[in-house]
Amino acid sequence: MSPREGVSEVVLSIRDGALRPRILVSGEGPPLVYLHSFDGMNGWPTFLERLSHHFKVYVPLHPGVQGSEGLEALDDIIDLALYYDDLFEALGLPAIHLVGHFFGGMVAAEIAALAPRGVRTLVLVSPAGLWLDQHPIPDVFMLPQDDLNTLLWHTPDSPAVKAMTAPPPTDEAWTAAHLERIRTLAAVGKFMWPLPDKGLKKRMHRIKAPTLILWGERDRLNPLPYSEEFARRLKGTVQVIPEAGHLLMLEKPEEFAALVMNFLAKR
Repeated sequence: MSPREGVSEVVLSIRDGALRPRILVSGEGPPLVYLHSFDGMNGWPTFLERLSHHFKVYVPLHPGVQGSEGLEALDDIIDLALYYDDLFEALGLPAIHLVGHFFGGMVAAEIAALAPRGVRTLVLVSPAGLWLDQHPIPDVFMLPQDDLNTLLWHTPDSPAVKAMTAPPPTDEAWTAAHLERIRTLAAVGKFMWPLPDKGLKKRMHRIKAPTLILWGERDRLNPLPYSEEFARRLKGTVQVIPEAGHLLMLEKPEEFAALVMNFLAKR
């Protein structure tokens, strides 16, 4: 992954070098941290570009993902959340605006529960972390990529989606991307597989930050009833983006960024 122009990279040493995270940074203003999901990071997408016009945006790559080192030093989701609290302290960040998508939303909610004083606001984008027996979430770690793509997008065969999911141009690039996908899924799976319920519901009462919950109208991966369950437990505000799927921030970047900025502007 090569960050676009205007995006810098920071590499830190955490816990005496046991963890060496890569963090992408762009923009000026109050600090906003975005935690990505099991799909990793591909460049600097439009929604982050829009947010970086108003905030200093930090995107840490999860341990084990795209060169961030130290996965072996962490055992579970609690370890990961506390590691991120250490990371924010190492970056010298005051209370942050924290945004997370699916797995990243699960981690963001855990951070807000375990270290609530460090989170100014919380934006959960189709977050994982709960389980409803009547609405099972597909096992993203076992699905072939083609089957997964049908769950991620509102309109998988649209020209825009086809452009975003086009295979790499060479065999070497395809092999590198495939290996990185395997590494990313393995890294995320350490904290999430086999079920996303790792006890978050027992800690959600500790979350004090004002919370916005964003969902795609046609999220086939993480069904819409989960938005109601998160809202009930957090007393948060739910916004559903029409004609969007699980990757709502990529399908509807302008609408997504506007909803986030409008929410944060009031706090």
